[in-house]
Amino acid sequence: MPKRFAIDAQDIRPLAPGKGACLASDRITVAGKRVGFMYREPADNASDSGWRFFSGEESQDFADDPNNFEIYDVNTIANYDPDIIPFLDEPAFSAFERGAESSTFVRTDFPG
Repeated sequence: MPKRFAIDAQDIRPLAPGKGACLASDRITVAGKRVGFMYREPADNASDSGWRFFSGEESQDFADDPNNFEIYDVNTIANYDPDIIPFLDEPAFSAFERGAESSTFVRTDFPG
């Protein structure tokens, strides 16, 4: 069954163009949740930005299923949650989570 995205493709605006590809959870793109946790690892290839985006609500079972994730242009995820844009130039091994007491991102430990 094809995924039904929370934002139609024709509604994607150029908010963060040219940043490369990323991996993002269906909790963001299908369920429409904001990014709650993001990290940047070294790129897998020339088009990969290294960014990985999660809502923070993914269970381990959800995260273990590769069908719950897709590769997107970073600009697409910026349209789902523009709050990520100020962090997109951070280097590999950076990680951020949305603060519990504020809705802004705070630096956190890189997973691994």
